Amino acid sequence: MKPQIAFDLSPLNTLIGNSSAMRELHRQVTRMGKSRYPVLILGETGTGKEVVARAIHNMESRGPFVVVDCSSLVGPLMESELFGYAKGAFTGAHAQKLGLLDAANGGTAFLDEIGELPLDLQTKLLRVLQEKEFRAVGALSQRSSNFRVIAATNRDLAQEVEAKRFRQDLYYRLNVMRVRLAPLRERRDDIPALITHFLARYGNEHRVPDEVMNMLVSYDWPGNVRELEHAVQQMVAMNSGPWLSRADLPSTVLNRDAEKRSDTQHAPIPSVSQPVDAGSILPLAEVEKRAILEALAFTKGDRSTAAELLDIGRTTLYRKLKEYGL
Repeated sequence: MKPQIAFDLSPLNTLIGNSSAMRELHRQVTRMGKSRYPVLILGETGTGKEVVARAIHNMESRGPFVVVDCSSLVGPLMESELFGYAKGAFTGAHAQKLGLLDAANGGTAFLDEIGELPLDLQTKLLRVLQEKEFRAVGALSQRSSNFRVIAATNRDLAQEVEAKRFRQDLYYRLNVMRVRLAPLRERRDDIPALITHFLARYGNEHRVPDEVMNMLVSYDWPGNVRELEHAVQQMVAMNSGPWLSRADLPSTVLNRDAEKRSDTQHAPIPSVSQPVDAGSILPLAEVEKRAILEALAFTKGDRSTAAELLDIGRTTLYRKLKEYGL
């Protein structure tokens, strides 16, 4: 089943869940969608900041929704990506190129991870937000673009301002309307609905037994909704269906469940009267292999970060990758 496209749905239908936090979010999105004021979305990585930004945009706007990944605006080409460039501005500039802010004209510029933006670009962005004008790299004349700004970050921008890493005036300019997204561990009631949503997207009529659902709900999900989506996708890929099993769960969920059982010291000792399902026991090597694959998937292939998550040295990770033929 192909993923559903956000603009084919009622904007609020893209915000899955019926917890008190999600009901409040629905109210905020509805209110913010009826204005053109800047919005600042705060939340941990993976909480769905872009999904919320699109929902706000789609409430009223019919213009373009342009994502500006501020964490990627580094190096000599960062200004040209944001503001565009004129023909002949530098070697290889054979024709004029419009920037991301040009593309957002009449719609919304979503400034994702705004806390990562370098200070020099913060200064130039502030002027754009104030004047709605900017100059492309190598151009002599000013260009104008009328767009709404929605910014998002997983950082505490107030602390970044105190540390002189973020401009105070830009912070005030962005922080007109603000919404803070609750991490998934604070709205566990929404997890079953999210799992149902992701199964409809990735599954083939897969179903989740109560034991597996309880383990998924009790896990803390440090990567939030993004991690849950990846977990469901992985479980479906490992199981032909229809029932997902405990053995299909990510190793992080299995390990956390084992820790909880150990902490409470209530785990029963297997006996003749309490048989163990052999299908639920994974070889240690398989558990390790899955943990490595999940860490690499979560870090998008960043092996150094994956090694930190796994609490092993980078050299050890390389050896394991070679050992398992990964």
